[in-house]
Amino acid sequence: MKLGTLLLIMSLCVFAASFARVSVVSAQGKSVNPMVLVKTNMGSFKVELYPKEAPVTVANFLNYVDKKFYDGTTFHRVIPGFVIQGGGFDKSMTQKSTLAPIKNEATNGLKNLRATLSMARTNDVNSATSQFFVNLKNNANLDHASNAQYGYAVFAKVVQGFEVIEKIAAVKTTSKGSFQDVPEKPIIIESITRIEPEKPAAVNPVPTTPAPKK
Repeated sequence: MKLGTLLLIMSLCVFAASFARVSVVSAQGKSVNPMVLVKTNMGSFKVELYPKEAPVTVANFLNYVDKKFYDGTTFHRVIPGFVIQGGGFDKSMTQKSTLAPIKNEATNGLKNLRATLSMARTNDVNSATSQFFVNLKNNANLDHASNAQYGYAVFAKVVQGFEVIEKIAAVKTTSKGSFQDVPEKPIIIESITRIEPEKPAAVNPVPTTPAPKK
């Protein structure tokens, strides 16, 4: 068996194992969306993932999370009023090696609204690997419209700590080599880890008043 074929099979096995761990079941037996905590050197934020709408993308993202791939990468592209992008370069702007590209799930019906996460890619529709971006506003121009304007796949949303995202979006940027919109001081992703989904708030039973005796 050729080495390339063997490596592809190994990657698919790891991906399948991560895919199997996507679903989270609550104590009540109900399926809930998985969540991750993103820690940066400017603060932390929580992200809810959408495996039902973007199964391939979420499984791919969690595969990188479980491998601790994102630890030490940066938000290397910051454009105020648009997006912050990261998950592929270290603080010296050296790109990390990734797994194979995945299918673009931009047709899943999710929109590039403020606080959502989408997969970054090149002009090749199915070229996303590890990099993702956070929308700083509603970016309808990034949604799927047609085969010619395929769009970017939304797979998650920041549900707590968006003020950290806004703080990152406000940093000063510069150009480094061929890269533009690079923060002057590296915005480091210290870690991305799975966390327990938020538990629904307990509902206190409404006290009942005994019926008056006749």
